[in-house]
Amino acid sequence: MPISLEIMPLDTPPIEPAKPKTMVVRYGYLMAIGEFENTLDHKVGCGTKLVARTPRGTEIVEMLTTVCGNGGCGKSITRDKLLDYITHSGGDDYPFTDSGRILRVATPGDMAEQQKLDEQKAEHLRMARDLAAFYRLEMKVVEVEYLLGRERIIFYFHSEMRVDFRSMVRDLAGLVHARVDMRQVGARDEARLIADYEKCGQHCCCKQFLKVLTPISMKAAKTQKATLDTTKISGRCGRLMCCLRYEDETYEELKAKLPHRNSRVLTEAGEGWVIDGQILTQLVLVQYDDGKKAAVPMEQITQFNLPRPRLANGREMQHPGDGAAPPTMSRDARSGLSGGRSTDRGTGSGANQPPPVPRPSSKSQRQNGRPPRHGSDPSNGGK
Repeated sequence: MPISLEIMPLDTPPIEPAKPKTMVVRYGYLMAIGEFENTLDHKVGCGTKLVARTPRGTEIVEMLTTVCGNGGCGKSITRDKLLDYITHSGGDDYPFTDSGRILRVATPGDMAEQQKLDEQKAEHLRMARDLAAFYRLEMKVVEVEYLLGRERIIFYFHSEMRVDFRSMVRDLAGLVHARVDMRQVGARDEARLIADYEKCGQHCCCKQFLKVLTPISMKAAKTQKATLDTTKISGRCGRLMCCLRYEDETYEELKAKLPHRNSRVLTEAGEGWVIDGQILTQLVLVQYDDGKKAAVPMEQITQFNLPRPRLANGREMQHPGDGAAPPTMSRDARSGLSGGRSTDRGTGSGANQPPPVPRPSSKSQRQNGRPPRHGSDPSNGGK
């Protein structure tokens, strides 16, 4: 039976996947994230500069990825994964919006127009700072941002208190000939706007990818055994570095596995006291009863929190690290000292004590170290 083969014509165009309906973009100096409707009739690559309508106005945005139904492409994700990422990255505090639309790919003319607007930054910053000083406002103007559509100019300022800047905004809008928005930011957001590199040599986390800036406690630095010198554990914002909380949960889990200090453990070499421990390496420094010390891995410790051995008087043996109190005197010795009859703790008797030395009677004698005068002084003519 003959077999028929269907031959496809060579000029048949390949079947292209469906165009993504939405795009995930990043926009603004504070790097907000948005999922906007895609109106383009062709596909663009990640990192492409686009012109979009955002809740703030018309501005240039950067494409991060696309959102499709199956997420089969390596440069595309599903909406479920996108929402799950937002939930685990801050939830309601995450700067995310879906009220926007992609208009077009940014042209060289759009980029030139944006650069022209940015060239006015130094002049407008000077105007805003001069007005803040004129009205005696407790604020520090740190940055100014321009939108491509010129709907508004956004001034960012840092202040520790609430500021009434209505008069300043009215004068500033007349100078820049545009609508002015004043945005108050904290110390961490100030670093996000103007900082560049950190001590590690990388871009500041707040400027590169970190969206939700949560406070960091000193407990995280203590748990990770970092130095408590604030100049070394503080970032560009003057607060504790955000990277201290990246591994804080891991440090807490590993620390919980280590035995407590000054507790008794049983190892392959015998019983001993726990002196110290290393969280990451999971090593325990053990001092054995014969005085020897050794670093023991956690897997070689067979028993934890053993009962402390008892002394001949029935009391538990105390490790030197416990800071045991020195032995106290007996009641008779304390009563002898309080009564002034004895300074000898062993005998409690003051019969063999030397007589008291008379104290100088005048200030000059005390300073010169001379003994007090009793009666006449022959060297002074009997006076």
